[in-house]
Amino acid sequence: MAALPGTSAGPPPLPDPGAAVWEWQDECGHWRPYCSGVCGYIEQSFQALSAKGRRSLGTWPLQGSIPLGQADPALAPYVIDLPSLTQFRQDTGTMRLVRRHVFPLDSAAGQGVVWEWQNDEGGWFPYEMNVCVHLEQAFAFKSPQVDLGPFGYNYGIDFASLTQTNKVTGYQRRIRRRLDSPYPMATTAGLPPVPLAPPPHAGPPCSCQQCLPNSGPGPIATRYRHSMLNLPGPSAGSGPRPFAGMQGVAGRTAGLGHSPVGFVPYSKPILCGARSMPKLSVHSLGAAPQPPAVGGPNPLHGAPKAVSIPKLPVSMSRPSKVSQALSAVALSPEDVVKKYVQELKPPPADEDCIICMEKLSAPSGYSDSCESQCLQPESVGRLDRCGHTFHLLCVLAMYTSGNKDGSLQCPSCKTIYGEKTGTQPSGKMAVSILPESLPGHEDCGSLEIMYLIHKGIQGPEHPNPGLPFTARGFPRYCYLPDNEKGRKVLALLKLAWRRRLIFTVGTSSTTGESNTVVWNEIHHKTEMNSNLSGHGYPDPNYLDNVLAELAAQGVTEDGLRP
Repeated sequence: MAALPGTSAGPPPLPDPGAAVWEWQDECGHWRPYCSGVCGYIEQSFQALSAKGRRSLGTWPLQGSIPLGQADPALAPYVIDLPSLTQFRQDTGTMRLVRRHVFPLDSAAGQGVVWEWQNDEGGWFPYEMNVCVHLEQAFAFKSPQVDLGPFGYNYGIDFASLTQTNKVTGYQRRIRRRLDSPYPMATTAGLPPVPLAPPPHAGPPCSCQQCLPNSGPGPIATRYRHSMLNLPGPSAGSGPRPFAGMQGVAGRTAGLGHSPVGFVPYSKPILCGARSMPKLSVHSLGAAPQPPAVGGPNPLHGAPKAVSIPKLPVSMSRPSKVSQALSAVALSPEDVVKKYVQELKPPPADEDCIICMEKLSAPSGYSDSCESQCLQPESVGRLDRCGHTFHLLCVLAMYTSGNKDGSLQCPSCKTIYGEKTGTQPSGKMAVSILPESLPGHEDCGSLEIMYLIHKGIQGPEHPNPGLPFTARGFPRYCYLPDNEKGRKVLALLKLAWRRRLIFTVGTSSTTGESNTVVWNEIHHKTEMNSNLSGHGYPDPNYLDNVLAELAAQGVTEDGLRP
């Protein structure tokens, strides 16, 4: 196995050209292919940056980033950072691994064949490319059935009926074979390979509202879905083989659809107009990766029967119009940049601005599209705490393309300056103390969190101001152990609620419904007495993981101090 992404080892040469497929990795360790059109743009940009890197550096990893919004406006918030092989979402800071895998030209990828499965709403979604290639090979050999177990999916495929069968529940879904544009030709050396498939798993797919749309057609890749310490490892795939069908199995566990691209809550403008391709370098991968925000219809979780204990309401603070106006006057976008970035004179001569990729000694690459009366195109500054250096005009362009909440996030190390806030609609958060214990925490009681948000009208911070938004599946109930660390998480969740970071308004990956309330990248446990979906207990790593997710949003114990 070659070096992992982000190492300095050079990529091995390709003996023959093939079809290049770019994929991103979800929180289960499953790879999701970008569509062929987007892959074509990524590959073209990758080839150009490869040639540029060989001329200027002659080393690996490549330097540069690829803004996906130029390939598809729906992917405007996303940038692929080549040095770390991550997909970076500009408005939230979410990072996901990406990979480039080259398949033979006579494979499904090279021929433009895509195998898809149908979700409950009638939408069609592609399997990961390894599975597509595997299915097409079996189809060509006229194999009647295929077992997807070696790829980590607890499903069997029947070509005669064009169905996918869950081997645990017996539930069936339709599949289809579709011809699309072939994936682009790979003519340069490939990137370091990544494991082709997660390890086999016999558990049921996740059915929680937080991960239904992201589970793909397969099961939970690990027992504790959000335990980042138990990430799936490499597993070798195998050739086509029949599956053992299930007969007389009652019940159903439906793994709803996934998207062929990263989750897109709404089209958000990217930083555009730079003279060269924008670059957002991601060097810090210490924070736990966060899954995309999802939402949509959820089953209501009934509150357990318990003794009558008063609930502790946590209402969202709503600043007055006067304070909002004063705040807007007090800090203009230029003021925010000046608050956290110290101007350098003279600028470093040999360093690049990792936002616009121009030399810091040259004018900002955004000088043609971002104007400022007090920030000059040649001005360069250094962020106070982390010390990373950029054109001031590039920082201004990055800030104005985001939430404009008075905070900045370093595009290099993800350090947050100021208080990051979100776009969560107003609502109610309440906490109940329950005497029942959670599995794995038998030495204490439990805490039940109730979130309630009603439908309403979108504000100026939402994707479609003035239009109504829906709020499906509320109230939503979540659980924590009533111990020291659980109470710490609860205090930070209250802080995240006040900062409007728990939910947002976007598009549900479950139903495709737009303008609806969805989860916003901070995971919650929605099962109290089981862990069938991976969103319950026991999960020994959950509290540490959610603390890492909160910290990635700037929600730490420092915010709890008076």
